Amino acid sequence: MPSNSIRHDDFIRNLDWNLFKVFCIIAETGGVTAAAELLRRKQPSISLALQRLEGHLNVRLCERGPSGFELTDEGRALADTCMKLKALVRGIPDAMANTLNIVSGPVRIKMISNVVSEILDDVILSFHRKCPNAELIVDVASWSDVINSLLRQEIDIGVAPSRSKRADLIYHPLFRETHRPYCGRGHRLYGQKLLDPRALAQEAFILTGADEPDQLSDFRLKYGIGQKVSGISQHLEEARRLAILGVGVCFLPEGYAAPDVSSGRLWPLLGKRHAPAMEIFIISNPDRPLHLAHIFFIEELKATISEAKRVRGHVCADATTE
Repeated sequence: MPSNSIRHDDFIRNLDWNLFKVFCIIAETGGVTAAAELLRRKQPSISLALQRLEGHLNVRLCERGPSGFELTDEGRALADTCMKLKALVRGIPDAMANTLNIVSGPVRIKMISNVVSEILDDVILSFHRKCPNAELIVDVASWSDVINSLLRQEIDIGVAPSRSKRADLIYHPLFRETHRPYCGRGHRLYGQKLLDPRALAQEAFILTGADEPDQLSDFRLKYGIGQKVSGISQHLEEARRLAILGVGVCFLPEGYAAPDVSSGRLWPLLGKRHAPAMEIFIISNPDRPLHLAHIFFIEELKATISEAKRVRGHVCADATTE
């Protein structure tokens, strides 16, 4: 018969520690619905996490019915333990503050091509300075492949647009990216400003295939743009090259195209108000097993985004008072 120590070791190896975090928030907020709102996840995913934890422990942790939500005796005992765990975890940053330089291991990042974001650059630079021994492994993929890699738990961080957020992933807004149609210097429309996107319906277009976000595809279909295809490339760099050479008109991210606009190689045909825009997110999977490098990268991300919002708020307030 296996000893208690062996059974306990098996329990620890097979347990998803994220379930304790979810249960702790359920206990603190007084219910699954409130915990889902705080974690910005769908209620069914929180209920599933609770069921998985109850299955691991083989106990019922709470009762839910017409009278409301209430922890069982076992639930209250576990909640006390989770509070102690939370206090220990809260002390990790201070305990690790002087040992960041020994944090090692990979942080696997997969993102859509040619993301232009000062915030993302700041996060990567700050993380590298604090954790110089960690490895940043960056790969480029279509937005759908980024999401699928996160769901398969193959990567730590994804950077991509998302029209509909999945309940089982966590989204941190990074920036809003505008895609405008551009043409090269030799194109007949170079130098013109179009007010109606429908004016582009008959133009030869360069498409970016799987790299094209849903929001952009919807915009093109709405105005009949891209019916005449003069070129296709899955890579923005090559689509941009074709546009510069005058092969056709191409939608490109505004930040990515900015240097070519400044140099006169590209010309934006639609104003920003008439062009499609989409939110770009940094996305993670809370069910992926955590490691220190991953944890510190996420914390650096949250701090940088929070600081950017604070600065932006001050700028807006100053502009209002002037």
